[in-house]
Amino acid sequence: MNQLSWYDASEDVKELLVLATDNWENSSISEQYINQALEKAGDNMDVLVGAYRFFFYKNKPELALQIAKKVVKIIEEKESLPLEWEQLQPILMKRQQEPNIRLYLNAYASQGYIFAKMGQIETAKLITERVQEIDEHRESCATTVFEVLTKNPDDNDD
Repeated sequence: MNQLSWYDASEDVKELLVLATDNWENSSISEQYINQALEKAGDNMDVLVGAYRFFFYKNKPELALQIAKKVVKIIEEKESLPLEWEQLQPILMKRQQEPNIRLYLNAYASQGYIFAKMGQIETAKLITERVQEIDEHRESCATTVFEVLTKNPDDNDD
C-alpha cells in the first residue's frame, strides 16, 4: 500500500482505492470499488476528493458534483463558514493558504468546471468568477475556465 502512504485512510480503504485504479479500464468494477471505499471512509477528505476526481474523469459529472458539494459542505460546517458569498469571500481571501480553505476553494472551483462540462454555463461562470477573484496565483482551474466561458468569440489573439 506504499503508493497511498500519504492518504489518511484505513488500509482496507486504501486497498479498495488501489483496486479501483487497477480496474480503471472496467468502469463498472472500478466504480464498485470507489463506492465501497466511500462507504467505508465516511467523510474522509482524501477519499472524497479522490472520488469526485474519479467520477469526473469517468465522465459522471453528476456524481462528481454531488461529492464536490459534500466536500464544500463538510468544510463549511467544520470551519463555521457563512453561506452568503458577501460574508464568505473576505474570509476565504484572508485564510486561503489554510489547508481546509484551500481544499474548499479547490472543491468549489471544481464545481464550476463540472457545471461547465454539464452545460450549465451561467452557474459555471458565477462560481469560477468568484474563485478567480480569490485565486490570484491561478492555483485552481477557475481562472482558466472563467476565461474560456467569457471569451468573446470575435476576439482573436493571433
